Amino acid sequence: MARQRTLWLAGFVLPGLLLSEAVKILTVSKLGECLRKEEAGGSHYLLLDRVSQILQDHGHNVTMFLHIEEFLIPDFEKRNISYKVISWLPSEDHRKEFKKLFDFFVTEALLGRETPEKFFKLMEQMGIRCSDLLKRGDIMDSLKNENFDLIFVEAFDFCSFLVAEKLGKPFVAILPMQFGTLDLGLPSPLSYVPVFPSLLTDHMDFWGRVKNFLMLFDFSLKQWRLHSTYDNTIKEHFPEGSRPVLSHLLRKAELWFVNSDFALEFARPLLPNTVYVGGLMARPVKPVPQEFENFIAKFGDSGFVLVALGSFVSIYQSQEVLREMNSAFAHLSQGVIWKCNSSHWSKNVKLSANVKIMDWLPQNDLLAHSRIRLFVTHGGLNSIMEAIQHGVPMVGIPVLQEQADNLIRVEAKKFGVSIQLKQIKAETLALKMKEVIEDKRYKSAAVAASIIRHSHPLTPAQRLVGWIDHILQTEGATHLKVHGLQQPWHEQYLLDVFLFLLVVTLGTLWLCGKLLGMVARWLCGARKLKKA
Repeated sequence: MARQRTLWLAGFVLPGLLLSEAVKILTVSKLGECLRKEEAGGSHYLLLDRVSQILQDHGHNVTMFLHIEEFLIPDFEKRNISYKVISWLPSEDHRKEFKKLFDFFVTEALLGRETPEKFFKLMEQMGIRCSDLLKRGDIMDSLKNENFDLIFVEAFDFCSFLVAEKLGKPFVAILPMQFGTLDLGLPSPLSYVPVFPSLLTDHMDFWGRVKNFLMLFDFSLKQWRLHSTYDNTIKEHFPEGSRPVLSHLLRKAELWFVNSDFALEFARPLLPNTVYVGGLMARPVKPVPQEFENFIAKFGDSGFVLVALGSFVSIYQSQEVLREMNSAFAHLSQGVIWKCNSSHWSKNVKLSANVKIMDWLPQNDLLAHSRIRLFVTHGGLNSIMEAIQHGVPMVGIPVLQEQADNLIRVEAKKFGVSIQLKQIKAETLALKMKEVIEDKRYKSAAVAASIIRHSHPLTPAQRLVGWIDHILQTEGATHLKVHGLQQPWHEQYLLDVFLFLLVVTLGTLWLCGKLLGMVARWLCGARKLKKA
């Protein structure tokens, strides 16, 4: 045991000693447009904030490059951060246009009318915003003059990859969502790796495999459309002959960190430079405020249910959905602590006696509470990972497609169930919640997932800094990148080999046919001569 502890310390103390001076790292955050004054932050920003803080605490000099607006993060300047922040604002016209499109997109998603076309229009606006940024010589020159050693990008906004390319620096990327949302060039056997958004699991029957195969073509087309939303930006800001291709840029990353964990994700082939860091957001548990303790105590051993449906539902909440949920909670013997914007609550709806609504709540601390019985969530990856961290079963109410995909995994692992937002009725939701609370198999599966999550040899933060230090010491991750990612697609999938073998086979068969024909004609000719 002592020897193992020594090896562990060597693995993480030694890299710090080998790096003789602090390295300058730029983290590029795509600030979630869903943020508003009513809430504490957005998942994309919070993830990069956590990454920046971990790297800063590890001894690096970290600067976050942040798109921020006055209404996005309340009291941002007052936040206790130790890293440097460089922020910028797009033009007012662009902000108005983007907000209008975003509001429309979220409203449609909440009504169950999310479509790829609406998402592509949103991405086109992000491409325009990126073009505005790259035009800002003052900002880009300032970033160049900093001479960063490494750039850490967040994969949702492709602009961060273009910024890294403009600065000409090596970069690593973090994927805040499931693997399937982007094509990273990973081996993906269609027989057991579901294509996004097929809503399949890794256990597919024959028709599931047929669906998965056909979904691949749809996914590839959507990826092409997604990348093409930045075509004009690339043409405008990169000279002909050296214009990057987005799909190639994704594969150029030295490392890919993925905000997930095998406790949730289906097992699948990975490349050496792909690292799971799900659970980065985990914080030490604090006692919950007395106000919450007093409410929880009223329900004794029955415990309580925590409800937090993310920023979209908090901001764009439907009064009809709120009424149905409120009625469903009245059927429970447990208390319900519900993150819900009180200013949006209809005066015509009487709050159920067992429900407490709060504009803000300490989600991590409440999930760790001994009397929690259930977590009702929108299915965001950070929320799911927190629930897994504390072994809490879930009922998921997804809003976006990626959240539905997350919850497919929750259901497959049997530590929760899901229900569509547009299908919510008080009786149905109440039955779902009672099922998960009363059937102890859900709790057992959640605890099993928590054990998997906690029993990794290294914490997510240790994996993050350990791999960052590794590529800094080795001046890149060339040794971790498979050559296949640099091959043309016809070579990577051996299509040239198959074509060659097909030609050789057909040529051989044709030649054999010709030879057999000649032999047959010769034999026929010899037979005729004998008869004559």
